Amino acid sequence: MKIAWVTDSTACRTEKLDELKNVFVVPMNILIGGKEYKDGVDLFPQELFHLLKENGSDAKTSQPSIGVFKELYSKLQGEYDHIFSIHVSAAFSGTISSARQAAQLVDIPVTVIDSKILSYPLTKLIEEGIDAWKKGKSPSEIEELLLFKIDSGETYVMVGSLEQLHKSGRMNGVSFFLGSVLKIKPILAIKDGKLEVEEKVRSTVKGYSRMKDYLNEVLLHKKIKEVYILYGSNKEEADSWITGLSAKYPDIDLSSHELGAVIGVHAGENTLGISWFAQ
Repeated sequence: MKIAWVTDSTACRTEKLDELKNVFVVPMNILIGGKEYKDGVDLFPQELFHLLKENGSDAKTSQPSIGVFKELYSKLQGEYDHIFSIHVSAAFSGTISSARQAAQLVDIPVTVIDSKILSYPLTKLIEEGIDAWKKGKSPSEIEELLLFKIDSGETYVMVGSLEQLHKSGRMNGVSFFLGSVLKIKPILAIKDGKLEVEEKVRSTVKGYSRMKDYLNEVLLHKKIKEVYILYGSNKEEADSWITGLSAKYPDIDLSSHELGAVIGVHAGENTLGISWFAQ
């Protein structure tokens, strides 16, 4: 069975995905400085952060339209037997809604999955699905595998800009005020696809330490093969985490991954997070 894999630009681009002819990325839209850009096509993180400094934090993002998905699905139905369309959490974007509505307008079977996550963990789900397909798994078996993996994921993050998170509607006014005035640093967790305050700390250093503690705690009763460090523009900081954690956990495969431009609009350039799928 020939399967096409569709995702959106919140997924982290990797060499593995770029080499595959049956993976298609639908870009998100970013409006900044009165101009619209396509995430990952004509705007990338470093350029975004430069524009944010020029224009303040006044930037907006929007989901791909139903028509964009319908056009892509229609094109693919002549070449493939089935489409898996795996997207950023429905709590963060209406992208999944556009994909589901478009799936009803084409003649090819489309399995639309809410990843309940974003960035590299979303990419990892696609890679796991492709690996299962290569092993001969059916679409229903692949879907079951992916849904199980989604439920095993954990992600914690400290955003680089509370102001941008607040403007995007992902943080309420009271939390933003307290964080700004009292210099409280919230550690955010993605739970069931939603962003929640896991803990409030007094400094970024303390926040980073606590996120590492979460990994220690989960390893007491679960197994983790891979850990992903997610970052905005602070790659050196992410790589420093990799060095420290590798020494402590030599059996875990650690890697760092840049957050895309559309995520940077909401989170800011100094964002740092940690994510894994537990067993």
